[in-house]
Amino acid sequence: MPRQPVLRAVARPSPDFTDRAYWAGTIKMALSRFFVLQVLHDSPAHGYDIARAVERTTNGCCSPSEGALYPTLREFEQGGYVTSETEVVSGRERRVYTLTDKGREAFRVGLDAWMDATAALTDTSRAASARKKNGRGCQC
Repeated sequence: MPRQPVLRAVARPSPDFTDRAYWAGTIKMALSRFFVLQVLHDSPAHGYDIARAVERTTNGCCSPSEGALYPTLREFEQGGYVTSETEVVSGRERRVYTLTDKGREAFRVGLDAWMDATAALTDTSRAASARKKNGRGCQC
């Protein structure tokens, strides 16, 4: 009987955790989702306006591309966090997204989680600065 080929998973290379771009990308991806909720918390909007508002709100830190924004909006809609309606403006159709009550709750929970993370990062930064100032360096 012929031997069956052994299928091996292709290992992805480990990210370079010393590369600031790795951390910036990870943070931006998570923050972009939160800021989409924030924009819709303020008022209904269509995709292009959502992307521009996120970029404006974050001073350019997060600027979701269409390739990231629309899958996020679809996921939010499938989960019941937003609804959408098609409207025609100047002969062109566009989808306008509106936050649901569940979406408003997700925004509040997300805001609390980000505030907790921000406080923890601030505390960690202060402690590291104090250790450095006292000549003890990082005690990790």
